[in-house]
Amino acid sequence: MMLSTSRPGLLHAWRTCKPARRMTTGTSAVRDDLRALLRETAQPVAVVTALMDPSTPPDAPPRPGAPPTASPFHGATLSSFSSISMDPHPLVAFSLRIPSRMATALTTAHAAGSLYTHMVINILSARQAETALRFSRVDLYPEPFAGLRHSLTEEGLPVLDGSVGAMSCRLVAASWPLHDLESLTSGGKGATVEWKGEGVASELFIAEVLRVEHTPAEGDTRPLLYHRRGYVTTSRIESKPGSKPSS
Repeated sequence: MMLSTSRPGLLHAWRTCKPARRMTTGTSAVRDDLRALLRETAQPVAVVTALMDPSTPPDAPPRPGAPPTASPFHGATLSSFSSISMDPHPLVAFSLRIPSRMATALTTAHAAGSLYTHMVINILSARQAETALRFSRVDLYPEPFAGLRHSLTEEGLPVLDGSVGAMSCRLVAASWPLHDLESLTSGGKGATVEWKGEGVASELFIAEVLRVEHTPAEGDTRPLLYHRRGYVTTSRIESKPGSKPSS
């Protein structure tokens, strides 16, 4: 916002006012309060699928006697996903914990620069709660694609059958380390600080949607939502004529 110098009283007030007190956001109390608040909101559940980077170790040690991984794909249930822009570019954002095999796979794909698409984001339907569990618990499902129906995009990436929809995406930039705020505010200059604190660190990924994939409808296509530590779906609230929100 620009302040006009033709209003000396306003300019004087702007010059002499004290800066607002900086809120403390790094305390465990704030995190606990935020978690409690967000549990009251319903979040869409999505699974990102991509080619597996064979050079990275698995997220969980293999079970004794288990055969080597046969699938060339990897997937992960996203704890946060959102559409952030339609114009001039259709963009989505999500975060992944680090270290993780999916974060490494996407970082490697972006660095290679030779792939047209880096990933597919599958928006899960209400019938896919078990699928969300498959891709979030690698300790229980070391082979999440085994027996799971899916098709392939033009680039050979998996689209999960029964999803509300899916989109092929390409990262627009390298991931941003959310534990290193100094790196974010400095435009990514300098070395990234390695996370050594308590809790789980995450990286932010921003991707451009290149194509919405065709997903055959199978019965109920209402979205799967995460609410109050469990999976739910939607139900319509009847509204008065003319009171529907504009799209």
